[in-house]
Amino acid sequence: MVWANIEAGNKAKPPWPSDVEGWPKARPSFFEQSEKKRRAEQTCEPRSVAPQLCCGGPKKIKRNSMSIVVENLSKVYGEQTAVDNLSFELKKGEILGFLGPNGAGKSSTMKMLTTFIPPTSGRAFVAGFDIEKEGDELRKRVGYLPQDNPLYLDMYVREYLLFIAGLHRLDRKKARVDQMIEQTGLSREAHKLIGSLSGGYRQRVGLAQALLHDPEVLILDEPTSGLDPNQLVEIRALVRQLGEEKTVLFSSHIMQEIEALCDRVLILNRGKLVADDRISNLQTKLGQEQRVKVLFKEKVSRQQLEKLGQVEPLGGGAFLLSSSQKNDLREALFRFAVDQKLSLLELVPERSSIEQVFQKLTS
Repeated sequence: MVWANIEAGNKAKPPWPSDVEGWPKARPSFFEQSEKKRRAEQTCEPRSVAPQLCCGGPKKIKRNSMSIVVENLSKVYGEQTAVDNLSFELKKGEILGFLGPNGAGKSSTMKMLTTFIPPTSGRAFVAGFDIEKEGDELRKRVGYLPQDNPLYLDMYVREYLLFIAGLHRLDRKKARVDQMIEQTGLSREAHKLIGSLSGGYRQRVGLAQALLHDPEVLILDEPTSGLDPNQLVEIRALVRQLGEEKTVLFSSHIMQEIEALCDRVLILNRGKLVADDRISNLQTKLGQEQRVKVLFKEKVSRQQLEKLGQVEPLGGGAFLLSSSQKNDLREALFRFAVDQKLSLLELVPERSSIEQVFQKLTS
């Protein structure tokens, strides 16, 4: 009957023997297997998603709740130890300030975490992937802006970002590039050669390429270098916004910037970790010297206050008193005001600045 239908012009496919009830199931041929694989690949996510996470089912990866885990990481160049047994963890949605004097090992650490250089010893995981064994998958999930910001100076801004989008195999490349150009404030410079841009705008191009593939983790090595005050405000706001949903490791020599963006700081000195804490905790722990700003309604001489501690006139009748004594300086000033029948207008304790904390830990 089947063949009669075919001769009559019916193009229906005749049944395979394995389709007939009671016939033993045949093993699929090579061509059938290839066709099945091709159809499965057509149902996968866009190429911007890692193939093993869509084709053939999810890959089982042991992921930590931390976005970055560093365990006893070291880097030695010849006889010089750049990074010495470094360990720390960084949660998702956290902006960590990475501080240290020149040569402390910050850039070497960032290069290891982004797989640009191998560690001498120790291990680290970024977005759940081993920096030595799973570099390809790790790089898909990390955006990196190195300190020297290497760019193709003979390419136009938009051309360069489209090129980077192609390397990441992004879908809707043009739309994503347009979004990054607007987000990083490059709209007026998009048609220009990168080589003709100022240092600040080149930094913006570098930041745009780091964000282009929407990474889980951002590693930014002095991203605000060369920016003018207006650009600083814009990029800080962008980094703060990104920190709400991404993990950001952020290095800078501008202490006010670290205070404005980061709650927690990591301080290296000669390759060793010397501090890992919230800024407020470091200011309290290391600010053993008490500092209090005081202002009286009546006129008070400097000599009267020197009995309580070191005195620095601030102008307008205000003074800054410092003391290393254990007794609370605020209480001593209050008693002084009562004894002298003075009216206190201001009594404000001052913490050590982040600059002072940095100097104490790295000097």
